Amino acid sequence: MAFRTDDRDVHPPHRYADYRSTRLRAPARPRVPWSHSPTECAGPRFAAPAALEADLTARHAAPPIGERIALTGQLRDEDGRPLGGELVEIWQANAAGRYAHPVDQHAAPLDPNFSGVGRCLTDADGRYRFVTIKPGAYPWGNHENAWRPAHVHFSVFGPAFATRLVTQMYFPGDPLLEHDPIFLAVPEPARERLVSRFDWSETRAEWALGYRFDLVLRGREVTPGDPA
Repeated sequence: MAFRTDDRDVHPPHRYADYRSTRLRAPARPRVPWSHSPTECAGPRFAAPAALEADLTARHAAPPIGERIALTGQLRDEDGRPLGGELVEIWQANAAGRYAHPVDQHAAPLDPNFSGVGRCLTDADGRYRFVTIKPGAYPWGNHENAWRPAHVHFSVFGPAFATRLVTQMYFPGDPLLEHDPIFLAVPEPARERLVSRFDWSETRAEWALGYRFDLVLRGREVTPGDPA
């Protein structure tokens, strides 16, 4: 079984000058097309995490500071098939824009009641749900007066290593998006795919606002049983 190649019309280039870190991290030579190996067409399977791992506001002695949100979505492949039983992981800064990580030296305060990481498995319809708080913006030194928009990181394994996706989810109406080179590195027609939608159906009175962020992984070149 093989998976479709990346669509360069919607994926960011590996090297994007305005995102300075890519100068050191990105390949300097053109890509060489290569067939998928058997190990790329398979992937790890994960046991279901504890339910508490999907609620980032209930894992410490007290609720974290910040605006509570319910974050939901559906995981599908490029053919629209829901992907059930797949691991979705998130990590994010706290409401003040600081990660609970020793490398983060931003002067904003840490929150002892927020570690900023969560995970869950999608259900049979490919749906996931997290409860967390809205992260804050933070400075990052890429350029003059550089601030990252509020965002949540996602990692999704999918059915194979070839389908694994690591991406970021933004919030609608954020004025920092038009100044962020990571967001702008994505070709314009695809940028809105990185912005979540406000979801009234997930909003609960006096408790949390709801946001929806659907994820699409690579589709398969052939379905099981089809001739190659």
